[in-house]
Amino acid sequence: MNSAQIIQYCLSGITVGSIYAIVAIGFNIIYNTTGIINFAQGEFLIVGAMMAVSLTKVVPLPVAIGLAVVITTVLGGLVEVVFIRRVRDASVLRLIVITIGVSILIREAMLHIWDEKVRSLPYFTGTDVSTISVMGAHISPQVLWVLGVSAVIVTGLTLFFRFTLIGRAMRACADDRMAARLCGINDRWMVTLSFMLSAGIGAIAGCVISPVTQTQYDMGAPLAIKGFTVAILGGLGNSIAAIAAGLILGLLEVLMMSQFQAAYKEAVSIVVLLLILVFRPSGLFARRDLSSLRAF
Repeated sequence: MNSAQIIQYCLSGITVGSIYAIVAIGFNIIYNTTGIINFAQGEFLIVGAMMAVSLTKVVPLPVAIGLAVVITTVLGGLVEVVFIRRVRDASVLRLIVITIGVSILIREAMLHIWDEKVRSLPYFTGTDVSTISVMGAHISPQVLWVLGVSAVIVTGLTLFFRFTLIGRAMRACADDRMAARLCGINDRWMVTLSFMLSAGIGAIAGCVISPVTQTQYDMGAPLAIKGFTVAILGGLGNSIAAIAAGLILGLLEVLMMSQFQAAYKEAVSIVVLLLILVFRPSGLFARRDLSSLRAF
């Protein structure tokens, strides 16, 4: 394997890892505010991408993406209001089962609306044959969009949670819901907002990766598993660590593909998840243990 091939694999791993990191950040946003593990997060990505594909037939691409993100954000809020808020005293296990059920419901709805066809958004810049040369390796311009949007999302969320009033209120709910309520914070609204924010970020990610990976109604569950693995690997609730964990998982997958058949790539995330849960359930970069999961 020459240096150009190594760089090619590394760039592929970084791209894939960035996608996983965004999904993991969606998990962490909801977990930090509510303690809930939302396994419908992968479906938000696919809904956003599918919605944008349909809207591009009637409006320009930027408008279609914007509308798709807004619609998916509203969908995230509806999921919380209809399915989560009604069972506020439920156990963590019950909430996990509910989010799994919601993911199945959304997936079946997408099947009826968009059928089984594979769809994709057009490349934001260039075409499917356009490439950029990096030290002998060749990447699509869309990869730069994926990396750039990932960086913007992470930076934006960091600033949002540290310097805005709403972001600080969401962090307060994560630390102590009762104390936040006593301080006048509407914790119910913060929970709804966390679902909306998570869904909106997922929709943006789905639109950005659609030209590269293409989009099908049943792609949400595998993405949710990868994102959950990254969230656990980095430490639940630690979005900054999720970036590093996503890159680790992405590089591990492309390393597996370079040495073995591509089919083995799907086993990497499961093996990593099992190893982390058994030997370091708090994650590589966090101190909190999975036992700290709180009921909503």
